[in-house]
Amino acid sequence: MILTVTPNPALDVTYDVEHLTPHGSHRVLAVHEVAGGKGINVASVLHRLGRDVLVTGVVGGPTGDQVRADLDRRGIPHRFARSSAPTRRTTTVVGRDDGEATAFNEPGWPWPDGSWMALLDHVAGLLAERPVSVLVASGSLPPGAPDHAFADLTLLGRDAGVPVVVDGSRDALLGALAAGPDVVKPNREELLDVTHVDDPVLGAKVLQDKGARHVVVSLGADGIMAVSPTGTTVRAWLGERLRGNATGAGDSAVAALAASIARGDDWADGLADAVAWSAAAVLRPTAGDVDPDDVERLRAAVRVETLED
Repeated sequence: MILTVTPNPALDVTYDVEHLTPHGSHRVLAVHEVAGGKGINVASVLHRLGRDVLVTGVVGGPTGDQVRADLDRRGIPHRFARSSAPTRRTTTVVGRDDGEATAFNEPGWPWPDGSWMALLDHVAGLLAERPVSVLVASGSLPPGAPDHAFADLTLLGRDAGVPVVVDGSRDALLGALAAGPDVVKPNREELLDVTHVDDPVLGAKVLQDKGARHVVVSLGADGIMAVSPTGTTVRAWLGERLRGNATGAGDSAVAALAASIARGDDWADGLADAVAWSAAAVLRPTAGDVDPDDVERLRAAVRVETLED
């Protein structure tokens, strides 16, 4: 079973409009409301593709109840900790004519004192009571959560003998590195933000010098790249260009990486899956969803190259 931890879940609200025009008034063609946050999106994709997964994190208030109800509706297993702080919302506006998306992400309410330790105890209990093949810690941190939050989760995984994948940004990403997570997955912009290095291979090695083992970098339309602890670089990309909503593409890539690690695949296969799963997510209107038929079709178009250091 893959366990995904989302410290800052959300109710994701997506508005479909004909064309997104800055400063304009828009008629909303459709509204989608689903449980979101990066770890929940990862779990949603894994569940959609038939993988055994469990969602955890912290929810509170009426919005938190909506998050739980949506996961129940979709049959995605979850075991959340509860908080007096209400769960946040995110809003994404997608133009149907070009697939361009504009997102508005609330930061979340500040956590009450002791909430982080309560979540760690909750996750430790889940790791102790059932076999977990991979722990995924991803997303933003709510106000009041420590910068070392993902390092704490990495250490929990290490103590349980479980590989850990971290997908965070800025202080959350940097704070995880000292604990030596097995995989970190920034996108190109997040990597540049924390390393100030333009070359993604050199930027990945900066993160490795700070403690990361494998560094996987999403490169948008240019695919995905991984740098191993031995310096081997593997790059995978799609042999066609897609238009659509890229909001959940990175989460789908993390889902594919977690599934690959759980199966014991090599990095070339894992990265190829990550490209296909993330590309399939672009074709869907909301984050956390893929069509298995799209995954199979796109997987055949993925190209992979390996470069030794």
